[in-house]
Amino acid sequence: MTKPQKHTITAALPYANGPVHIGHLAGVYVPSDIYARYLRGIGDDVLFICGSDEHGVPITIRAKKEGVTPQQIVDKYHKIIKDSFTNFGISFNNYSRTSAKEHHDTASKFFKKLYNDGKFIEETNAQLYDKEANQFLADRFVIGTCPKCDNTESYGDQCEKCGTSHNATDLINPKSAITGNKPSLKETKHWYLPLDKYEGWLRKWIIEGHQNDWKPNVLGQVKSWLDDGLRPRAVTRDLDWGIPVPVNGGKGKVLYVWFDAPIGYISATKEWAKNNHKDWEPYWKDKDTKLVHFIGKDNIVFHCIIFPVMLKAEGSYILPENVPANEFLNLEDNKISTSKNWAVWLHEYLEDFPNKQDVLRYVLTANAPESKDHNFTWKDFQARNNNELVAIFGNFINRVVVLTNKYYDGIIPSPNKIFGQIDLINTYPEDIGKSIKKYRFREGLGKLMNLARQGNVFLQEQEPWKKIKETPKEVEGIMYEALQIAAALAILCEPFLPFTSKKLKTILNLDNSLTWNDVIEKKELIAASHKIGKATLLFAKIETIEIQKQLDKLEATKIANEQENKVIEPIKEIIAFEDFTKLDIRVGTIIEAAKIAKTKKLLKLKVDLGVEIRTIVSGIATSFSPEKIIGQKVTVLTNLAPRKIRGVESNGMLLMTETKEGKLSFIEPDNKNVNNGNEIS
Repeated sequence: MTKPQKHTITAALPYANGPVHIGHLAGVYVPSDIYARYLRGIGDDVLFICGSDEHGVPITIRAKKEGVTPQQIVDKYHKIIKDSFTNFGISFNNYSRTSAKEHHDTASKFFKKLYNDGKFIEETNAQLYDKEANQFLADRFVIGTCPKCDNTESYGDQCEKCGTSHNATDLINPKSAITGNKPSLKETKHWYLPLDKYEGWLRKWIIEGHQNDWKPNVLGQVKSWLDDGLRPRAVTRDLDWGIPVPVNGGKGKVLYVWFDAPIGYISATKEWAKNNHKDWEPYWKDKDTKLVHFIGKDNIVFHCIIFPVMLKAEGSYILPENVPANEFLNLEDNKISTSKNWAVWLHEYLEDFPNKQDVLRYVLTANAPESKDHNFTWKDFQARNNNELVAIFGNFINRVVVLTNKYYDGIIPSPNKIFGQIDLINTYPEDIGKSIKKYRFREGLGKLMNLARQGNVFLQEQEPWKKIKETPKEVEGIMYEALQIAAALAILCEPFLPFTSKKLKTILNLDNSLTWNDVIEKKELIAASHKIGKATLLFAKIETIEIQKQLDKLEATKIANEQENKVIEPIKEIIAFEDFTKLDIRVGTIIEAAKIAKTKKLLKLKVDLGVEIRTIVSGIATSFSPEKIIGQKVTVLTNLAPRKIRGVESNGMLLMTETKEGKLSFIEPDNKNVNNGNEIS
């Protein structure tokens, strides 16, 4: 298309049953924010829209578990998510929510338009039903075996293991997620969107029309869906949480969440327009407007097939010009999982690393899963901050500002010699912009950092600190051009590092009216005789102790998950009372403890049993240090046959159990005055 008159940018609606984590940020919100900030920077008309997705079965399930209403759940997480985005600098023009009246009205009107135009199929068929719970089992209310990959924990709408979407009735051996019962079949009426009627149009529009500008991963997934053959998809559900179906026969039914959620982009636009006295329609209905959806790969089918079919069926809306979906970000070599708490939550990051929003933005962009899954590690986070942001970007700015204040009292000198840096600076905005326009944000960030590297190389080669006494006039030219690089960085880093940009502009006392285009066209961004401020560090070094805290937090999560999923051993076979009486179990006290050489788990213990002192080898070294257990009361099986372990004869066995964190715990009497040697019976 020709240069757009307007840009409508949407970011996938985060689901309001939990906070936002780094996987969401890397996949959707950081790249979309870079794109929106860049377009604003070059003077384009940009509307950047998002909001909380607040309907659907997972929210009702969570509400049931917590004993609260669905509205209380979405209110809680909408606030957490919205505040996190604001504090992180995601520059939405409007962040709305699907429980808002504007959205309910918009989605209802959209549904009625398609209904009145005869775009739906109405069918009565059998759906899974839980008699005990007295409700139909839609989506996540039912679990069973996936018919495609045999995953035994597939949901009724989608298998999270293989990504296949299906109907609940397709599941093998389904069971109710509410009661655990096997569901029965009961007839109910629903409305369906006949996706199969749009197969030919979709193939021509996407596979042929966008084969050169859409990402291969997006095209590949769309083609796979089309090749498998599309089928009518229900747009209503038997639920009481959501937008009521606004036609006769819709009592007790709501709009399916996948149908109402993308309409949230439109309702959020309407809300923004009302609040700002604007006309919303050009942003969704003008052919000169460019619509771009930023999503993760799990949302490709909804934004490339289902939502476009909805818009096409309605007839008055533009279609997305691109859907630059990213792949997934893993965490410390494991898949991010909200249910298992294996994630770095944005609101917690902002508490643990105050004023370091740009560090996370930088690392997630540098590691962006643009074409394949990538991995986030805390060690890499630390290395990129210390070795790149601090050592390259921050180091250059600090040297320039410190030297300018030292040599010229902060007043920019007049140039009297040309060193060629200005012409190089002028090439960067278009080069970085090309990468951003192609949704190659990692590449664009690399080019920005090359400008900072160029500044460091320039200073290192010219060595103004050596020339200041012998050729002071030459140093004036060196520092003047170095300051032009610093000013360019302040402007060009804004899409990627908005907090750094603001801080750097303050240090340089830079005119806020300077734009991206000024860096292309002007030969002077910051004038001679202009006074800059004092040096303050743009980035601080992150110490290993801070990283270890995050690793410890994840390790605690891993242990908790292992314990939660640990199968409790069934009670063993019944034994006769006489068998139990053969066991001689007594109270003892550990009086000596030492590690056994070349082992990780074994301790050599001396245990006072009242009548004698026993040597016992026990595998408890990973849970206890020797010096900490001297004097510890223990329970000992005393008449166990002796056994040599690593050359030490062990005469007895300590009785232990485990905490929920997986740490060993002594079995001891609740009264410390119990004598050593007392029998346990």
